[in-house]
Amino acid sequence: MGERGTSSRRGADVPMPPDGRAGPPGAAGPPPPRPEGTRRSPNGTSARATGAASRTVRPGSGRSGSSRAGTGSQREPGTRAGLDGLDDLAALPGREGAGALNGSSGPNGADHPGGADAAGRSRGADSADGADRSRDAGGPGGPGSAGTGTGTAPGGKAGPGSGADPGGEAVGPPAEPVADAGELERVLAELLAFLRRRITGDYTVDEHGFDPDLTEHIVAPLLRPIYRSYFRVETRGLENIPDKGGALVVSNHSGTVPLDALMTALAILDHHPAHRHLRMLAADLVFALPFLAPLARKTGNTLACQADAERLLGAGHLVGVWPEGFKGIGKPFSDRYKLQRFGRGGFVSAALRTGVPIVPCTVVGAEEIYPMVGNARTLARLLGLPYLPITPTFPWLGLLGLVPLPSKWIIEFGEPVDTTEYTQAAAEDPMLVFELTDRIRETIQHTLYGLLMQRRSVFF
Repeated sequence: MGERGTSSRRGADVPMPPDGRAGPPGAAGPPPPRPEGTRRSPNGTSARATGAASRTVRPGSGRSGSSRAGTGSQREPGTRAGLDGLDDLAALPGREGAGALNGSSGPNGADHPGGADAAGRSRGADSADGADRSRDAGGPGGPGSAGTGTGTAPGGKAGPGSGADPGGEAVGPPAEPVADAGELERVLAELLAFLRRRITGDYTVDEHGFDPDLTEHIVAPLLRPIYRSYFRVETRGLENIPDKGGALVVSNHSGTVPLDALMTALAILDHHPAHRHLRMLAADLVFALPFLAPLARKTGNTLACQADAERLLGAGHLVGVWPEGFKGIGKPFSDRYKLQRFGRGGFVSAALRTGVPIVPCTVVGAEEIYPMVGNARTLARLLGLPYLPITPTFPWLGLLGLVPLPSKWIIEFGEPVDTTEYTQAAAEDPMLVFELTDRIRETIQHTLYGLLMQRRSVFF
């Protein structure tokens, strides 16, 4: 007797007679016609062929099965009980569904959950006869065995892009943390330590009112985002500032609002190897404002007078001075980067009397943060201010006009001018004082021109 053909449907083998028509094994002659889409099961009943498209979900049952509408034939007594037993076996761990056992659909095939799942997984198997049995959920593959023939990750978890069982766990790329937990813990610890010191009084304030603890842990952290991310300050020549002992930093002044002084002080505090504090000599107006006066004292500012400057330099502090004063910071935008007169040279006299070096400092970028195109002099006099700037954004945009433009900054510290070769009596020589003052001014002016030539753009 010749080999009988087989028809594989969803990974299951169904015996076929030589004429290609499905029927029970050993049936004589052609079978009677049956409705389209049905086939005869081995137990003698005709069931509608089951497919992925014909399976439905019964509400509340949790089962996905096919339509069991037969051709009107009745099942023999006891057949349903036997099939229910197969259903129970298919649901047990380590057992294969009935559909995988006999390769048929219907009540003992893909009709129940075990059979449907096994049939679905067997479709992805690449075997010689297309009827290999798929592993159950408790097998080596585990609950996450892939159902489309793709590989699984160790432990049965489907990797990204693989088709996983409903019980499988898809593994994706790890989510990035919202914030660095270590950084947040450090900031919180520093804040709690600062509060403890303030409550217990474990901090010091010098004779000028300078509070290093407040400056380092409150004021400096507030300025750092502006320094690093907004103005993107580039600092050069910090090696010209001595690690210890007194020194006088002389800088140009610009920007309508004295942010250049704050950025210079932060550059030295953060980037100098000794992390020194810059004691700034401020104008009288700073100490006349109600809120700003105590804050200026606590952050190291002192009155710009000869006596305070010499006292700080003699004590070994790093002192900063901006000789242009209001003439430099309040000049119109058309005069940008043109240095104004450096006063009468009082800072040179203080350096000569104390024998400290003079470090010229050049700041590029501050001129563009508030381009001053006008000055409301009448209103400024009424308010007691040296000037009242009018910029392209202020007062037209209200409070929004107070936001500075994000220009790119460069701060460069030049080579120090040694004053140890002069005696204290040299401070009384007006010609020598004028010569040194003009020499430092010209050094800063030429450095400004050089940095402007190197700068690619105002904002980049």
